[in-house]
Amino acid sequence: MIHYLSQLQETTRRCWDKPAVCNWHGEQFSFADLAANIAKFGIFFEKIGLKKGDKVALCATNSARWAISFLSINCYGTVVVPLLAEFTPESVGSLVHHSESKLLFVNKETWAKMDKTGIPALKAAICNQDYSLLWSADDAIAEAFAAMDDDFAAAYPNGLSREDINYPSDNWKDLAVINYTSGTTSAPKGVMLTYEAFSTSIDFAIRHIPATDSDSIVSMLPMGHIYGLVFEFLYPLSCGVTVYYLGKAPSASTLLKAVGEVKPYLIITVPLVMEKVYKSSIKPVLSKWYMKVLTAIPGVNKVIYNAIVSKLMAAFGGNVQEFIMGGAALNPDVERVFRKIGLPYTVGYGMTEAAPLLAYSHAKDYVPGSCGKRVDSAEVRIDSEDPEHIAGEIQARGSNITIGYFNNPEASANAFTEDGYLHTGDLGTMDKEGNITIRGRSKNMILSANGQNIYPEEVEAVINAQDYVAESVVVSRNSKLVGLVYFDADGISKAGLDAEAVHDLPEHIRHKANRILPSYSQLVSIETVSEPFAKTPKMSIKRFLYK
Repeated sequence: MIHYLSQLQETTRRCWDKPAVCNWHGEQFSFADLAANIAKFGIFFEKIGLKKGDKVALCATNSARWAISFLSINCYGTVVVPLLAEFTPESVGSLVHHSESKLLFVNKETWAKMDKTGIPALKAAICNQDYSLLWSADDAIAEAFAAMDDDFAAAYPNGLSREDINYPSDNWKDLAVINYTSGTTSAPKGVMLTYEAFSTSIDFAIRHIPATDSDSIVSMLPMGHIYGLVFEFLYPLSCGVTVYYLGKAPSASTLLKAVGEVKPYLIITVPLVMEKVYKSSIKPVLSKWYMKVLTAIPGVNKVIYNAIVSKLMAAFGGNVQEFIMGGAALNPDVERVFRKIGLPYTVGYGMTEAAPLLAYSHAKDYVPGSCGKRVDSAEVRIDSEDPEHIAGEIQARGSNITIGYFNNPEASANAFTEDGYLHTGDLGTMDKEGNITIRGRSKNMILSANGQNIYPEEVEAVINAQDYVAESVVVSRNSKLVGLVYFDADGISKAGLDAEAVHDLPEHIRHKANRILPSYSQLVSIETVSEPFAKTPKMSIKRFLYK
């Protein structure tokens, strides 16, 4: 197995003048440009005294500069702390502080709203949109930043050459990334992943999903998540693929226009996106009465299905080898149609703690309803007396697995079994051939349509903090968040609220909550329930009763 930075080094030398990371219809950076920026920031980091293992946070929207910033931090040996741009400024400040980050690459709009006094260890904030200095703790840092171009010119008087590139590859066990999968400010869980974990995942992808320097890919998932970070950025770039960024989550029309122009070799997405494609492009065609008749005729149905999938593949640029979905199960009805028309799709399984992949099968080997077979870099087992028929917790260990949670020893201790397997919190079965099927989630995470992880407890905490709310449950309906609320009747009575005020409470609560919540976990409505939520003996709400 080759270190992914060694792979990137070799690819950069080979593809020197080829576009590496680009904003769709915007800035473009070649592999040479990428290398120059990595070297330039490395000089700056060294000059201000950053050391190997120091933390540098990155909170910005997807862009070519996001990619450059990540690799500049990563190649220097400092630890990247990628934070979702949708986190509130308060959460960003809290996580920058919790991670002990000394530098912050950030969008200027977020920085303007942050409380700098809560981040005493921070040395400087750099605008990720144009690489200007937003703030520095002292004049020496500001002077070092202003001198970056001159220092780079002095270090490479003849310009940076291919031979000058030398990325570290002796740091397998070193911490590479701390990934906070939620914006909580109480006991946050920063998943710690090593260079070895990333190398393991990227090596698997290169072996099982080959790519070349003639390929391109469209990045649509948030880079702050490991799924998008590895499969839409680090793995393809290591192969010489040109990565195009769309910025914020695109509309369906924008996405189709982009993939039509870029002609990606691979589509990395979540089931909800492909289910929308089915509902908008395939279902209306197959639902026509005459199509139902024709598709019932052997031979004729094959011609129709071939025409449908050919049109769909053309809409995605015509070069897609495979559609890879992850994060949730694919709707069975949609999957049956995809199988009929011959769409080259597969559904994998993973999590941030696995960097991210635990199971995958190529489209030609994929078993419908499953999430593939375990990756060869990890051991995966089902904690059940009969793993084939009785669901049990999916547990895993291997070189791609997290080493724990940053500054959270309790969570780290609870994350593993006595023999070193990671508790995934997911329930599944495994057939004799090794195909894993998710049977349920012991965790409560909700996956939004654009791939964001939403933890309902965090949304509920915001709702529960509102006046007159006794308790709440957040559910997903048609990919939208709905808050179910049981009101504090005594509190309402004591406040003397009239009927009109009580009637307006749900909408009032929704507006107040949405002012606090990030954009991807906004509530579309609040519904009231007439009785307290059903509880387990441990007084946990029985969530499965509420949909």
